[in-house]
Amino acid sequence: MSSATSTRRDARRNHERLLTEAKALFTERGIDAPLDELATRAGVGAGTVYRHFPTRDALLREVYDQAIDMFQELAPEILGAPTGWRSIELFVERLSEWVAATPYLPELMRRVAEGDPGHRPGLEFEAALDGVVERAKAEGSLRPDVTGVDLNVLVNMLGSLGRFGGDYLPFWRRQLAIVLDGLRARPDLEPLPAPSQSFADFHDMAHHQR
Repeated sequence: MSSATSTRRDARRNHERLLTEAKALFTERGIDAPLDELATRAGVGAGTVYRHFPTRDALLREVYDQAIDMFQELAPEILGAPTGWRSIELFVERLSEWVAATPYLPELMRRVAEGDPGHRPGLEFEAALDGVVERAKAEGSLRPDVTGVDLNVLVNMLGSLGRFGGDYLPFWRRQLAIVLDGLRARPDLEPLPAPSQSFADFHDMAHHQR
């Protein structure tokens, strides 16, 4: 193996280690945690951090893009569920669990949107989620006035339980069960009291874009 190949391999290894440690550090201390501490935790010098991520914004953008990639990795399981209702369950459960385990995510979304307002990958999922919702409605399992935006809001609500720390996570499925029960279609449902936001408006609100 050439020295150049070895150097590239070491660089990739350091890059991945820095991303892994950054996520752990942000979970504990938020996205403004000192990058010197990141270097210490990753076992590299401060110069290595800045070679891979010249600015904090560059690091935040890559962490954000990896979060979007993780969402895409969940899509086949959610979209391939045997029933529309199972797709709804998986969407709410998997994403709520992910958001709860990533308490820095809301601030990360806002910071990336401030730096690059045109970067809006979340909008790519609107059509797929609408398809899940319509499938569940067609089979009569989801109440007819629920929208994809409602599901996103509920995911954020459930995910916010992560702010209580890991001690609460064994109990969050109680709230998940309550939420899913409220989404089920039933005879004589009272209609929801207001129309839903559009997906684009919700996306911009969540990213603090107006």
